[in-house]
Amino acid sequence: MSDTPATIRQTTMKAIVHERYGRPDVLELREVPVPVPDEGQVLVRVHASSVNPVEWYGVTGPVFARPGNGLRRPTFTGVGADVAGTVEAVGKEVERLAPGDQVYGVAAGAWAELACARPERLGPKPANLSFAEAAAVPIAAVTALQALRDRGRVERGQKVLINGASGGVGTFAVQLAKSLGADVTAVCSTGNVQLVESLGADRVVDYTQDDFTRLPERFDVMLDIAGSRSFFELRRVLTPEATVVLVGGRMTYRGLGPIPHLLGTRLKAIGRSQEAISFLAKVTPEDLAVLRELFEAGTIRPVIDREYRLEDAVEALAYLGEGHARGKVVVAV
Repeated sequence: MSDTPATIRQTTMKAIVHERYGRPDVLELREVPVPVPDEGQVLVRVHASSVNPVEWYGVTGPVFARPGNGLRRPTFTGVGADVAGTVEAVGKEVERLAPGDQVYGVAAGAWAELACARPERLGPKPANLSFAEAAAVPIAAVTALQALRDRGRVERGQKVLINGASGGVGTFAVQLAKSLGADVTAVCSTGNVQLVESLGADRVVDYTQDDFTRLPERFDVMLDIAGSRSFFELRRVLTPEATVVLVGGRMTYRGLGPIPHLLGTRLKAIGRSQEAISFLAKVTPEDLAVLRELFEAGTIRPVIDREYRLEDAVEALAYLGEGHARGKVVVAV
């Protein structure tokens, strides 16, 4: 491994860990050994991370989220995926990155001072974004991009409906759909209408005042982020060949989380002319580069609701779990 003097001197670091599943207060700030990257990894000095549903389910541990990380207790105790920081050291097989590079993407256990990552999950940080802003991007923005471009196959002039437009994925989805040339109708609550309008939505529906499944328009593509309505209700506002891209659903502490909604919607779509798709986004250097160009051109911007210190990670995760975050919740290291 090629490294720097700082890496050699530092043997321990501050990190958020969870040794059992449960509510956010199972998180602890501890002094732990600095992770050692293998030959194909890099070590990133973390400046900021963010909070996603993946952290909520990874920590609270509903049954569907435990396979792969221990059924009774977590085998990997680190927390956090989104990362923005500086490359501290690189494995000898790594060619694309070097110490000192400013990067963003995903890493293992990013709620820490240092975290290991694979180069194929990182890209150069947008020059016009702070580390906190860049940390808000990877999972949420890549999810929105792949949902619209790859799964929804959005084309210029199409009508796109986004249910859940004011959260992390939703705020990026509104902007990305506009950048693809779509006519965008966004659904959110009263307090978020002005925010979503400022992101470029052609029209915003306040679901507390109007039923968006009774709109006169018919939509070619729908992003269902909120997971608040059944497929049969959604069909009323879809064109005959529409695609519904299922991005998530209501977060829960116990049970199966969004799984019943995702599976139920896909089952109800069988034999129908409209298609319902669910998927897991994959962060790649190519899509991070696409997003970087859009940020640097001023086409899109991250929306940050709150920023917490690393030692306040319990509060950060609990706030996301309330389900009312406007845009992204950032953890500054």
